[in-house]
Amino acid sequence: MNDKGNHLLQSRPSSSGLLCYPNAYDPNFKGPVAKRSCTDVLCCIIFILFIIAYILLGLVAWIHGDPRRVAYPTDSKGHFCGQKGTSNENKTILFYFNLFSCTSPSVVVNLQCPTTQICVSKCPEKFLTYMEIEFAHKTSQNYSTYYSQFCKTPFGKPAKALAQLLLDDDCPTAIFPSKPFLQRCFPDFATNNGTLTVGNKTTFEDGSGRTRNAIELRTAANRVNKILDARAVGMKIFEDYATTWYWILIGLTIAMLLSCMFVILLRFIAGILFWVFMVGVIGIIGYGIWHCYQEYNNLQGRPNSHLSVYDLGIQTDLSMYFQLKQTWLAFMIILCILEVFIILMLIFLRERIRISITLLKEGSKAIGCIPTTLIYPILTFIFISICIAYWAVIAIYLATSGVPIYKVIAPEGKCKHENTTCNPEIFNTTEIAKACPEAQCNFAFYGGKSLYHQYVPTFQMFNLFVFFWLINFVIALGQCALAGAFASYYWAFRKPDDIPPHPLFTAFGRAIRYHTGSLAFGSLLLALIQMFKIVLEYLDRRLKDPQNNISKFLQCCLKCCFWCLENVIKYFNRNAYVMIAIYGKNFCRSARDAFNLLMRNILKIAVMDKVTDFVLILGKILVAGCIGMLAFLLFTQRLPTIIEGPTSLNYYWVPLLTVIIGSYLVAHGFFSVYAMCIDTIFICFLEDLERNDGSTERPYYMSQSLLKILKEPTVRTKKH
Repeated sequence: MNDKGNHLLQSRPSSSGLLCYPNAYDPNFKGPVAKRSCTDVLCCIIFILFIIAYILLGLVAWIHGDPRRVAYPTDSKGHFCGQKGTSNENKTILFYFNLFSCTSPSVVVNLQCPTTQICVSKCPEKFLTYMEIEFAHKTSQNYSTYYSQFCKTPFGKPAKALAQLLLDDDCPTAIFPSKPFLQRCFPDFATNNGTLTVGNKTTFEDGSGRTRNAIELRTAANRVNKILDARAVGMKIFEDYATTWYWILIGLTIAMLLSCMFVILLRFIAGILFWVFMVGVIGIIGYGIWHCYQEYNNLQGRPNSHLSVYDLGIQTDLSMYFQLKQTWLAFMIILCILEVFIILMLIFLRERIRISITLLKEGSKAIGCIPTTLIYPILTFIFISICIAYWAVIAIYLATSGVPIYKVIAPEGKCKHENTTCNPEIFNTTEIAKACPEAQCNFAFYGGKSLYHQYVPTFQMFNLFVFFWLINFVIALGQCALAGAFASYYWAFRKPDDIPPHPLFTAFGRAIRYHTGSLAFGSLLLALIQMFKIVLEYLDRRLKDPQNNISKFLQCCLKCCFWCLENVIKYFNRNAYVMIAIYGKNFCRSARDAFNLLMRNILKIAVMDKVTDFVLILGKILVAGCIGMLAFLLFTQRLPTIIEGPTSLNYYWVPLLTVIIGSYLVAHGFFSVYAMCIDTIFICFLEDLERNDGSTERPYYMSQSLLKILKEPTVRTKKH
């Protein structure tokens, strides 16, 4: 063997490592391979066929579905309320004739209240019964005119007796003060000195000779809409968003500028900025601990503050939980644990953090040479938004596919023909109407018996699966494109002169042209795991009541296993995409090469990768924490001398959490580019060490700073 061959073997790992090493030394290797061929063609074809099927499903759902069925409520005859071009164009609200009949057990089975429902232009504003207008009509017609707008056919004066009216079901026996909610008339409930009232009354006549109270009416309304209890909370939250939306946008804009500033500063003062991250995060968490202690201390001695969350139970008014000492004590303990964890990480990983700072500097140089990479998260966001919108539209059209189905509904549930299909046009002439005089043929739902309607649930599952596949594919495409761009930077011997023009555009084109199948393969694995998790969660909810402790334990174990499996697959997919971007091999071979490369450097990877992620997470927390702290001071009126924020918020934590979560996501978009850059540079660095030895014939491509801080630990590991 010649001297060059001996030198090559001496610079390689042991014989076992040589057998695992997939890429033989190539003196002409200058970075990402330019001459490529299509990889994983079969998976690419399957992926394209699924997309075509997805498009066809959208067309079929568009033909059969009608989103108006979601946007508009439907009366008993299947007509839409508020639909333009119809007699109900100005009648946008659904009105229930007899809301008390909604307490029937059939409501739970049929999901439909067994009473006549019509479209009205506005809800009743006063108490009035049919018997009252019969007497009042003699002195004034205003009562009859007002009452008749809530009947099937308006009338000038009462023409029918009450018994005949009930039999024909033309008008309600009574109306109550109501307000529109979710385009439906619901009683206008209020609380007066702890007593539930409707229109300032606790009892009232129901028009059939019985005296009712507000609690009975509330029970009936709850059967119609389970979220009626949350009406006040929902309205207050909406009011808070309407008041603070521009402050939220300002906060997110500041978060974007702050993230961009950090990315730029990391190139020049990464070391100083890291300590800014550390001090800032520790300071923000420390302020949170102090604030929790102050709130806890202020609640000392207050009545009922000693109660626990279990004593309070589930409350729609979440502010009640903040009146408990236990709540602030729990927050303080969580923040203290987080503070101690960060300080311990800083102490024990101080040497590795120094290496991570060097990688951050190198990543900043790469991003500085390819600034278009900072814009790429916007493209990913657009692609993901399109996928989400398409999935939501198809789901709505599938859910609204079918023709109106009418069912027999009896108020007391005593008719043997109840829940059978009927035709409202001829229902009064059928035997069912004679056998059950009080029964009605009302609209129930949209459906059908055709082959298409039988497979609508299957189509919904297919819609969800392809949605997961496309989302993971978009993320994989972004990772592969960024990896290709940063690999072009690393393997440029003279930076930035040797960097090819438009590296991100070139890498994106290579990924689409040659590696769609490989990216679809990797994203398919994640989509399958995510579908299994959805099915498992569905079974958990369906079998929640009868399950025992053993089944609960097994389900928790399965959820944990799938969560771990998903994160492991994400990690190896990420590194496989880097190898695909560099060498252009198929997914399985790239995943194997990446796995072997990482296993040969397991000691370095185990600490380095997580330490770098830790540093970047600190940056995200700092951005979200800074914006969140400013928002907290603003929304709680603690900066009146500097700037006047929104006043009289119902729940200040609603816009506060929105700003914090939004700021974290904005920072994540910028720092995710950084994370991909560092991962790519680190893998290229390991490849560089195994390909080259620093000699004149085979020089290293890494920078001197990276060589100085990373080469020595690697040499010591190999010698050991």
